[in-house]
Amino acid sequence: MKGDKDLMGELYPPIEPYRQGWLPVGGLHRLYWEESGNPKGIPVVFLHGGPGAGCAAAHRRFFDPKAYRIVLFDQRGAGRSVPNALIAENTTADLVNDLEVLRQHLDIDRWLVFGGSWGSTLALAYGEAHPERCLAFVLRGIFLFRPDEVDWFLHQMGRFFPEAGRAFLGFLPEAERRNPLAAYHRQLTDPNPAVHLPAAQAWCAYEESCSRLLAEPGEMRMSAAALAMARIEAHYMVNQGFLAENQLLRDIRRLHGKPATIVQGRYDVVCPISTADDLAHTWPGSTFQVIPDAGHSAMEPGIRTALVAATNRFRSLA
Repeated sequence: MKGDKDLMGELYPPIEPYRQGWLPVGGLHRLYWEESGNPKGIPVVFLHGGPGAGCAAAHRRFFDPKAYRIVLFDQRGAGRSVPNALIAENTTADLVNDLEVLRQHLDIDRWLVFGGSWGSTLALAYGEAHPERCLAFVLRGIFLFRPDEVDWFLHQMGRFFPEAGRAFLGFLPEAERRNPLAAYHRQLTDPNPAVHLPAAQAWCAYEESCSRLLAEPGEMRMSAAALAMARIEAHYMVNQGFLAENQLLRDIRRLHGKPATIVQGRYDVVCPISTADDLAHTWPGSTFQVIPDAGHSAMEPGIRTALVAATNRFRSLA
């Protein structure tokens, strides 16, 4: 396996937050947030995937720390936010409102919105609700939460990664394999760790196995965050993302005129390119960049290079 230096050569050097905390957002949840980079720089908010995946230190490195005031936060139930893996009071509308609460807490007027995979979904939902608060968008691995995209994830992704698909379905009792979402949701929400933890590992292994064009031996690592990611993802899928059908494309007119760069791996099997193509052709003025030798992961060489280049271009927003 390549070392971190080779893996992340195009990213900015590692940095530490200069400020962090936990923000109550009403009800049960408190969100972990942090700021790094330049306190007087262009505000940018990083929206992680999943939902439920949480942020990582590497996510600060997509941004020039001299130019950007970098805001990372863990969405409800994810990462260092508390309570962990909680799906109560956890909807898209809640997360959109959380972004406004965080923006106001940090005394930010407008910010660049950066998100990939589910983070692109949330970025669009937030932007369409609050376009006046968005300077521009950098989006990657587009997911619009349309029914066919969820069906693809559950039933079709394994056509390209049959070993992973076989393991994903094979974890379930044979009688439940026709409706894997319902079966996994039942196990992931079971209060017994002996039930929900193995289900979470199986769910996350399936997604991770399909996320890179070229996976290296021993590259996949499962973490303690698997429960939050699997449980919250299944919760959102069962509820159609808490969005009306085709809502994000229907309302993209609210973002016309906003600068946007869309970065998409040609061989993204988790979020196939047709979705990004639909978004780009519905959003006048957006820039659509297809990476010819990449899958889904933001850390694949071509994708991370394109994302850094996009944030570098938006330094002119200052």
